Amino acid sequence: MYNPLVEIKDIHKSFGPLEVLKGVDFSVNQGEVVCLIGKSGSGKSTLLRCINLLETPDSGMIHVFGEDVLSIKDVNQFRKRVGMCFQQFNLFANYSVIDNCIMPQLKVLKVSKQKATETALYYLEKVGMQEFANADVRRLSGGQKQRVAIARALCMQPEIMLFDEPTSALDPEMVNEILAVIKQLAEEGLTMILVTHEMNFARNVANRVIFMDNGKIEEQGTPEEIFTNPKSERTKEFLNAVL
Repeated sequence: MYNPLVEIKDIHKSFGPLEVLKGVDFSVNQGEVVCLIGKSGSGKSTLLRCINLLETPDSGMIHVFGEDVLSIKDVNQFRKRVGMCFQQFNLFANYSVIDNCIMPQLKVLKVSKQKATETALYYLEKVGMQEFANADVRRLSGGQKQRVAIARALCMQPEIMLFDEPTSALDPEMVNEILAVIKQLAEEGLTMILVTHEMNFARNVANRVIFMDNGKIEEQGTPEEIFTNPKSERTKEFLNAVL
């Protein structure tokens, strides 16, 4: 047992002259659902990508599962335990739905084709996509593609799931079906960190809400504390603008 599961201290990250993260301290406990909110460009997605080593911070410390992430040699082994879903789905366009879920298992987990297929069908059913198992992913709606992307990530049986604005590329009527899948995962106790603009979802599902502004964590607390009684003037301004 690692307590906390994710621990970040004094992370800085710049892209050229633009400093995106300015000394962020951040932690997540096992079974916790943490929502990162804030305006675009506040550093939320960059923070998430640093956790999964898609970006390397310029300085600071990241510990996940009690291990120093920045000194990890085998990134693929680490990413087996930390799943990620993106805004744009990132599916393999030339594969069927089920092959999208099977191939990563064969390549990374080195399981048998039969085992990978059983796992893929289990998680496709979990997200309501089993009937589309043999479909061409290019023919799916945005909401269906995102459900397949979630199933593919879950097939790796991660201990942490990262969601980077999983509904931002979807039509409004498809948003709720994806949020329902994520809410079910939360109820099952999966540790999750979500960057989201869905304030009602953050209010109803998160254990903790973190408001980021200008590369820093401005305020964090329970949904009740953040949405009902925010202390920071910047948090109040943001919530007044989006609610």
